[in-house]
Amino acid sequence: MRALTLSAYGDPEVLTVSDLPAPVPGPGQILVRTAASAVNPVDLWARSGALAGSIKHPFPLILGWDLSGTVEAAGKGVIRFSPGDQVVAMSAQLATGIGTHAEYVALDASLAAPAPRTVDLVHAAALPLAGLTAYQALERIAPQPGEKLLVTGAAGAVGGFAVQLAAARGVEVIALVRPEDADLARELGARQVLSSGAEVPTGIADVLLETAGIAPKAMRAIRDGGRAASITAQPPTAERDITVLPTFVEQDGDQLAVLSRLVDEGVLTLRIAEVGGFGFGPEAHRKLAGGGIRGKLLLIP
Repeated sequence: MRALTLSAYGDPEVLTVSDLPAPVPGPGQILVRTAASAVNPVDLWARSGALAGSIKHPFPLILGWDLSGTVEAAGKGVIRFSPGDQVVAMSAQLATGIGTHAEYVALDASLAAPAPRTVDLVHAAALPLAGLTAYQALERIAPQPGEKLLVTGAAGAVGGFAVQLAAARGVEVIALVRPEDADLARELGARQVLSSGAEVPTGIADVLLETAGIAPKAMRAIRDGGRAASITAQPPTAERDITVLPTFVEQDGDQLAVLSRLVDEGVLTLRIAEVGGFGFGPEAHRKLAGGGIRGKLLLIP
């Protein structure tokens, strides 16, 4: 099978398209013929060596956390899916060693969910990691209808999903974005838009979801006694009785099924920037590192 592999840490050019044996699904696993997988910031960190201390699996590595595709075979004990089913899934590659930038992927059936029916199967690969990150972060800080939620990086993959999910729950979303992303933030459901280049007003929000790495600036906008969470490596520092809650994305097929249904219901919109073959991998890494991408970069076998 074709796969995008990493044989050593380094710049994007270390990524190579290789021919590897296809995996065989074990008990409780499904074998998925990949339609597409997305490139995420964690892939850039892993490729560069920044996460070398967290990766215990030998080279060559297959990166990638997102997956959309068709079930090719099911291992012993799998009753949730059958060959021919279209699915989406997230594999926490750092922990499992199972990357998704491959023509075939074998993973636990519990990590998969039915793919959205209303979008192209290739585009469905934009959902798992960013969608689950946003969904679980909102579950942690639990903004309530009528509360004001400040989302930094609200035009990004995670931030954009968070805006849509929160707005659908009746939460008043305030988006903190670059000036050129103001219209997009409003389209996603933000009631108020702040420019990341301007001074942030104090005490205007009850809850903060930090996705852009600007915690000190954003914390000023949260009222005393509010709540905050961050998906970045530098979480906010607790102050003024603000509760700071950690949030780390977890694999969860059941939650992914909820997100898939929300796509079909029109609550969530999948934004795709570009689709390319595995040979597009190095360029996709460079483009994502350069910033300003308004949708997901997807790889197809």
